[in-house]
Amino acid sequence: MDSQTFWIVAILLQFVVGPHFSQAGDNRPNIVFVMADDLGYGDLGCYGQQQIKTPNIDQLAAEGVRFTQAYAGGCVCTPSRSCLMTGLHGGHTPARDNIPHYHTYLQEEDVTMA
Repeated sequence: MDSQTFWIVAILLQFVVGPHFSQAGDNRPNIVFVMADDLGYGDLGCYGQQQIKTPNIDQLAAEGVRFTQAYAGGCVCTPSRSCLMTGLHGGHTPARDNIPHYHTYLQEEDVTMA
């Protein structure tokens, strides 16, 4: 086989076999992360709520994974949100809006999930 034939075959194989390997990354799961203010464990239909109808979230839960254990990063909202957004331990987040006369917030340089 001469050099020109080899390269033609190699390029054609790339078009035939290449797409098969490029689809291997499509097996990753789709993750929907819902972050809502003042949403409790029992506030959604998929967790037993009877009065408030949440059909879209209920469908997501029925077709996916539903978590039944959760832990807060702090006992009040601001530090807890800061833990979730930054991935830092509660004692290491700068957000402390729950102490009178001691208001600190996330800074521009802080890395968050957003």
